[in-house]
Amino acid sequence: MSLFTTRLAGAALLTLSLGLSGASAQELKPFADTSRLVSIGGSLTEIIYALGEEGKLVARDQTALFPEAALTLPDVGYMRQLAPEGVLSVSPSALLVIEGSGPPEALEVLSHAGVEYQTVPESYSADGVLVKIRAVGQALGVADKAEAFAAEIEQQFAELAARTDVVTEPKRVLFILSAEGGKIQASGTGTAADGIIALSGAVNAIDEYSGYKALTEEAIIDAAPDVILMMDRGGDHGASDADLAANPAIALTPAGQNHAFHRIEGAYLLGFGPRTAAAAGEVFDLLYGAN
Repeated sequence: MSLFTTRLAGAALLTLSLGLSGASAQELKPFADTSRLVSIGGSLTEIIYALGEEGKLVARDQTALFPEAALTLPDVGYMRQLAPEGVLSVSPSALLVIEGSGPPEALEVLSHAGVEYQTVPESYSADGVLVKIRAVGQALGVADKAEAFAAEIEQQFAELAARTDVVTEPKRVLFILSAEGGKIQASGTGTAADGIIALSGAVNAIDEYSGYKALTEEAIIDAAPDVILMMDRGGDHGASDADLAANPAIALTPAGQNHAFHRIEGAYLLGFGPRTAAAAGEVFDLLYGAN
């Protein structure tokens, strides 16, 4: 089980201060020295590999789970619980950090540690993925390569949109982060889960709050989801289909009555990197059937 899955709820609540939050790709500048690059944020590491620039990496954070080759890099900690000494222990020449990393005091130390430091903006949309690709390209001095790659990914999103545009009755999707002890913690708006639901041609069954919160039985029943979506958590404390079906509130929803429960690997589903169009397409197929 990765820390990506267990700490996602906290991620939705963390906001950066200290003037370190992200800017547009055009505001990033090429690092002077990328020979010892540290990437903080799984999507950034994935983009670096996709651009063929992985030879510059000397470390990653714990959310960098793809491609598999990235797992051979030294691990400097979880992106939202960074310790400056851990990051600096690999003697980086440059730090590329995804917006939303933290804690803020650690970022403040890193930004004044004498190592070039840049933040890449994060947003849970197709445009957000493209901005990240271009931002990484700017920072690594390979803007042309990144632009070509962004064009490929943009085409994938266009093809996805062509599929979702035909949906006339969007499915209502409840994304459950965890269901320990029968307590359902689910996604509201402004999260990666909310973003992937929208890209998949569906609507979030919970729109009364932002972030991840525990739901009452009444709230679950009122949400009336057609489908429940979860991360595939590899046999950890995530609820089984039988557990979900046995939940009294879920049992009264269309999803519960039809046993419409689906799981997809977390970093793939919620990473908002180069594979996001494919992940959203997979969710679309689960919701509406392949076509």
